[in-house]
Amino acid sequence: MSQAPIPLETSQSYSPPTVTQFSVFLSNRVGKLHDLVESFEASPAQVCALSVHEASDHAVVRLITNSSTIARSLLRREQLAYCEKDVLVVELSKGHSLSSMCLSLLGAELNIQFAYPLMLRPNGTPTIAIAVDDHVLAGQILRRKQFRLFGENDILDVH
Repeated sequence: MSQAPIPLETSQSYSPPTVTQFSVFLSNRVGKLHDLVESFEASPAQVCALSVHEASDHAVVRLITNSSTIARSLLRREQLAYCEKDVLVVELSKGHSLSSMCLSLLGAELNIQFAYPLMLRPNGTPTIAIAVDDHVLAGQILRRKQFRLFGENDILDVH
């Protein structure tokens, strides 16, 4: 008894382009965010996206830069507590709206954990960073729906 051939689409592994997001933990005191942002302005790494979540005694600053290697080194040098997570950066353009992106991921029962826009955008189009339950599956789905995904190399030379 012969087995049916595995469809080409599922037999080849696909890893979507991702970007490293840093979650930096700061004490919730006046000037701490400024200190963090200023340290990046003095480095070759540019902050491309930023989101701040504050609580009474601390803040978590999610940020994406155009160089995870430089950002990692800078955060270590500044002795800041941080963690890293791979996120997808998705271009929103005509026919590829925020709503259609959400609907595509909903169809696969994927949860968007959080999302925020990029300040520096490849091609000058609206771009959003999203964290999902399974970024490989989400990347496959969004690519099939012809969404454009960006990796760190795509935002390296954005000015």
